[in-house]
Amino acid sequence: MAGQANKSGLLFSGSDWDFKKLSRVYDEIEAIAVDQLHLDTYPVQMEVISSEQMLDAYSSVGMPLMYRHWSFGKHFLYNELLYRKGGRGLAYELVINSNPCIVYLMEENTMALQALVTAHAALGHNHFFKNNYLFRQWTDAGGILSYLDFAKGYIARCEERHGLAAVEAILDSAHALMEQGVFRYHRPPKLSSEQQREGLRERLEYEERSYNDLWRTLPPTQDAGNSEAGDEGVSERKKSLNLPEENLLYFLEKNSLVLEPWQREILRIVRVIAQYFYPQRQTQVMNEGCATFVHYTLMNMLFDRGRITEGAMLEILRNHSNVIFQPSFDDPRFSGINPYALGLDMMQDIQRISTEPTAEDRDWFPDIAGRGDWLETLLDAWANHRDESFIRQYLSPTLIRKWRLFVLADGADQPHYEVASIHNERGYNNIRAALAHSYDVGASRPDIQVVDVDLLGDRHLRLQHKVKNGVVLENDSRDATLRHIRRLWGYEVSLAAVDADTDAMVGERSTKDC
Repeated sequence: MAGQANKSGLLFSGSDWDFKKLSRVYDEIEAIAVDQLHLDTYPVQMEVISSEQMLDAYSSVGMPLMYRHWSFGKHFLYNELLYRKGGRGLAYELVINSNPCIVYLMEENTMALQALVTAHAALGHNHFFKNNYLFRQWTDAGGILSYLDFAKGYIARCEERHGLAAVEAILDSAHALMEQGVFRYHRPPKLSSEQQREGLRERLEYEERSYNDLWRTLPPTQDAGNSEAGDEGVSERKKSLNLPEENLLYFLEKNSLVLEPWQREILRIVRVIAQYFYPQRQTQVMNEGCATFVHYTLMNMLFDRGRITEGAMLEILRNHSNVIFQPSFDDPRFSGINPYALGLDMMQDIQRISTEPTAEDRDWFPDIAGRGDWLETLLDAWANHRDESFIRQYLSPTLIRKWRLFVLADGADQPHYEVASIHNERGYNNIRAALAHSYDVGASRPDIQVVDVDLLGDRHLRLQHKVKNGVVLENDSRDATLRHIRRLWGYEVSLAAVDADTDAMVGERSTKDC
């Protein structure tokens, strides 16, 4: 069958796949992607895995090398139960932002589906990972796999030396703070090189040999609090500690008075992994939209060139339609806007505006309407935008009408909803701004920072939560998280809720009350 496919000009025929077919399809797709779409990708390493291995990858946040933790087993059992009962399907592929880019393909996929997911992951996601500014700034694709290998081995050695329970306790607390364990506004140091990691091992060994546990049992001095009395003393103290600090894991790693060197290093491992995933939360619409646009375009190019059969193309289109399906708001399957669907629609809309603009498009997008250089516009957007800025700049009135978008005002002091923005000139701007704002991670995640601590006095760690639009933290999860911070800090911790607009105190909670 393979020989017949080659003679007819087809890349494959039938549903069965083998590694020769996979290699041939990848080479063809890559050539078109580079020549026609000008994609720039990392080298690709493909792995074929079973459904159980895919479930295992789900449980360990999709990373091929990951340390052990009980929560990963819990996630595996939960996902396996849903999968066996038909409550959910499995991803056709999984892709790792690394150099080389690792793509996992399901062995149960047909050959047509393998071609689709190869274009989607090995070319689309791969290009986005390599070129988008957030991934270039915040992640080190060339170092992540070696760092994870170091992390897995280091935590395993800690378990052998200090006991499984002690290591899990630190990991539990660190995982609870992962959302607040990232730098959002300034560039963190890159991942360690091999030489830096070797130096780290030597430093940790020295610190463990010279560690003295007696000093921390001493009570605070009676006049320590008076030594820095006044605003000037507080200001100097905050300046020396670089307060306020948004990254709680970083602050605890560097300043906790009770953590041993191996515990600090575990905090750092969790913090580095949290930082690695931070860009993905800001670019889901763009990342999935880019990959979907690429696979749809490449598969159509293959079909137009006679490289795949009509039957294969029908199967590809069926799977493509499943990926971009957007349930209605009243559909039981509705869980929000499908990022695949919105991303693809916006990128195809840019293509339309560039080649066949309406008068409305020329008013809204004078820089790109009718110029025909849609590929240049998309490549620039993929490289220089995140979801929030991409939607704010490129969501068109045409697409707003297609998606039937409008804005509901939901004031806490109002008894009814109000339709605040509809399909008119001012409404389009408001709808676009509101949708873009909903994808702003900084606006949707709680803003919690370390604002003060007196290391020479009572060592009371003071946190502050900026409350936006009256949305306070849920009580149980707040108290549980404070207890985790207390475990890592070793002394009293308090969290003050302050209105983001007026700085008025909304409430305060301390570990004494939890």
